[in-house]
Amino acid sequence: MHIGINIPVPTYWVDPAFIAEKAESLGLESLWAAEHPIMPVHIATRFYGSADGAVPPTMPHYADPFILFARASAVTKRIKLGTSICLVPERNPLVLAKEVATLDYFSRGRFIFGVGAGWLREETEIMGGDFDHRWSQVREAIAVMKKLWTSDAAEHHGKYYNFPPVKSYPKPFQKPHPPILLGGMAPNVLHRAVAYADGWLPDKLTPDQLKQRRYELDKLAEAAGRDPRSLTITIYGQPPDRDLINAWRAAGADRVMVRNQPLKSEKEMGEQMERFAKAVL
Repeated sequence: MHIGINIPVPTYWVDPAFIAEKAESLGLESLWAAEHPIMPVHIATRFYGSADGAVPPTMPHYADPFILFARASAVTKRIKLGTSICLVPERNPLVLAKEVATLDYFSRGRFIFGVGAGWLREETEIMGGDFDHRWSQVREAIAVMKKLWTSDAAEHHGKYYNFPPVKSYPKPFQKPHPPILLGGMAPNVLHRAVAYADGWLPDKLTPDQLKQRRYELDKLAEAAGRDPRSLTITIYGQPPDRDLINAWRAAGADRVMVRNQPLKSEKEMGEQMERFAKAVL
């Protein structure tokens, strides 16, 4: 099983190039970053991750993950780079396809495309997304991007996106495209992963629950004529606990992402990452 680590929020306190180099030198498999392009001042949506629904004060402090990874990829050779997650309804898929392909091309096939639909209605709507039907929008956006990644000329005529034949280069280094992991715990997420993605990136379950979900995912894949081994599960945001990592492995996880805590200096960050790597590798 692979072990990754995240760039903590605020994502600009420590240079992502330093974090990437350090993670690669320690033998970690992957580096992950999330996004919020903007954060509304007035929010009525409850945050799913806190007991009182309050939005954490760190939420406005996300740098753009593709810029972070451009810097990280330039100073590394092996470590994979993954979004956890990219808010697809808030982006134009023609531009996003270009960003993904460019990063994957220059990193020589090291990008993992973790995607999601978002939880914050106000943000999604400000950015032009259809919050009430955001997973339908995600599916269409992914279809658009796959066309752009795999065809010399692509066109699309759908509900959310409509354009005549266009060309988009470079193509991704990975063929046919980087792996697409669907984030979150939506009721139909496993069906969606089998239908148009390459894996699942959950964040709110236990190893025992994962064991059942892994079984469900494998059965859905078999019914759809897909090899269950082609669909991976990446567990998001875990403490650096070797026993817990082993429990995730036994439950069927392919990758676990250890939660890196925010610190303000490279010295502190490097020491923390050394402790975490020693605990889990």
